[in-house]
Amino acid sequence: MTSTDPTSPESHSSDTEPIDRVGQLRGAGVSVDGRRVGQVAIGIVLVTLLVLGVVFTLVGIHTNQQNDRLHNDGVPVTFTVTGCLGLLGGSGSNAAGYSCRGHYTLDGKTYAEQLPGDAFHRPGSTVAAVAVAGDPALVSPASIVATEHSSAGVFVLPIILFAVLLALVALLLVLRRRQGTASADAESAPWTSLPQEGGV
Repeated sequence: MTSTDPTSPESHSSDTEPIDRVGQLRGAGVSVDGRRVGQVAIGIVLVTLLVLGVVFTLVGIHTNQQNDRLHNDGVPVTFTVTGCLGLLGGSGSNAAGYSCRGHYTLDGKTYAEQLPGDAFHRPGSTVAAVAVAGDPALVSPASIVATEHSSAGVFVLPIILFAVLLALVALLLVLRRRQGTASADAESAPWTSLPQEGGV
């Protein structure tokens, strides 16, 4: 019967190989390109600004169109409130207003809609409102219609977002141009430092 000495090199060869391999696997590092990560982050910021600018522009156009239709095509109606729900503020402890629903009759048809505004109205009470025929959801209290008009103020936020976007794009173009100039100077520097033939 043959036995192997546990202290011999042969007995340790089979044991050390897996340990070495595990050590190599554990020591594998992950390289991260910081410049690439920065480019992706800047791209996300630019796209976000563009999307927000477009969304707020469309919202402003839609709001102005609704105000114009209520002023030009709206007809007086009587809105009967059926119930209101309290709206909580950001902290969840303070009331931020109310959302009321009800119904009104226009051209012989009754429509159940939500009443714009955050004022509280008792169930069963009536509110003087303005509605647009053919668009039942476009109804608003007469007091709100009298104070709201289409204006360019709804485009202030989109203009700011687009201005920031253009400023960032211009800054990136200037930085890229400077980096290109610096790279060109660095490439030409070794050639200009060489001594000219026939020099003293």
